[in-house]
Amino acid sequence: MIYRTNPRNKEQLSQLGFGCMRFDRDDREVEKQIAYAIEYGVNYFDTAYAYPNNEERLGKALAALGYRGKVFIATKMPTYLISKPDDFDKMFQTQLKRLQTDYIDYYLMHMLSNVGEWERVCNLGILDFINEKKKNGQIRNIGFSYHGGLQEFKDLIDIYDWDFCMIQFNYLDENNQAGKSGLEYAASKGLPVMIMEPLRGGKLVNKLPKEAMKVWENASVKRSPAEWALRWVWNHPAVVTVLSGMNSMDMVKENIRIASEAKAEELTPADLAFYEQVCKIILGKDTVPCTGCGYCMPCPRGVDIPLCFTCYNDKKSGIEGGINSQFHYIQRTHNHQASLCIGCGKCEGHCPQNIAIREELKKVRKELEGPIYRPARYIAKKILKF
Repeated sequence: MIYRTNPRNKEQLSQLGFGCMRFDRDDREVEKQIAYAIEYGVNYFDTAYAYPNNEERLGKALAALGYRGKVFIATKMPTYLISKPDDFDKMFQTQLKRLQTDYIDYYLMHMLSNVGEWERVCNLGILDFINEKKKNGQIRNIGFSYHGGLQEFKDLIDIYDWDFCMIQFNYLDENNQAGKSGLEYAASKGLPVMIMEPLRGGKLVNKLPKEAMKVWENASVKRSPAEWALRWVWNHPAVVTVLSGMNSMDMVKENIRIASEAKAEELTPADLAFYEQVCKIILGKDTVPCTGCGYCMPCPRGVDIPLCFTCYNDKKSGIEGGINSQFHYIQRTHNHQASLCIGCGKCEGHCPQNIAIREELKKVRKELEGPIYRPARYIAKKILKF
């Protein structure tokens, strides 16, 4: 196993982290997979309050194996479920009980969507909660996970002295969400960055077009689509740990093998050219040729233009299904949706790709802001506080 250094506290974290959201259904099999992973060097396990039964299963397995002291546990508080000050400690104590531990190594605000949501929980007293738990050693590091646009990510980085953060990052999302720019921005602040969705929930393995599969098959170096995807993420020096939602022993063994070989900045120009080919095939002819450069921003009306195009492209390319793409659009765009566009055209003069942004935003609105958009957005804002 290759380890990377947390620049904040100098802890050595396995560059492969075990994402617990997709555990196997069999508890005995899960215990075997966790045991094997730890024995072969994986020391970072990521779960969350909102993942059904997963904190309990991780805690049970680590207790049975006697391995709690060998690993770093990361789990998450769903701030969107917090409505009163007492909720913080009540939820946290539940997590400690589930995990059969008296401290959390890496504690995240789950899917923190924007500065407004952070200010909301600050008004409920989360800073007092964090300070108390860090002082008594129950929380070692505090961070947040994120799925929105680049500027909101930077704003969140700057609003509080975080210990770490987690973003979605893969070769298809190099310029999407926080993206490479966000990764490098966080690293410039000395923050370790953990990566989720390196395979887009398996879609960069199981939903690739045949033409994309042929690109990998014709490469001089023979690697599976999963290995190509993981190596791309590990190629970035600013990445500390990459989570993989492993749910079979074969997957655990294969990912550990890759994580024991892959190093930063080792991909060749020829390798990187393959990724470009695959991305072009995935995105195809019906998507918007947006590179996420952000030159079109800021929009006077607050539209997050690159993020709107990302959500649209995900749906049109088939990489995200209809329900998922709708949910992600609501979650990520927040108050920056395509329908805010008034057609002023200020953005188009700055676009290096000469995209007819106003016309393309109309397509986004038609595709992702249909009849169910308003009620779904209302529910998301009321219940999940997106």
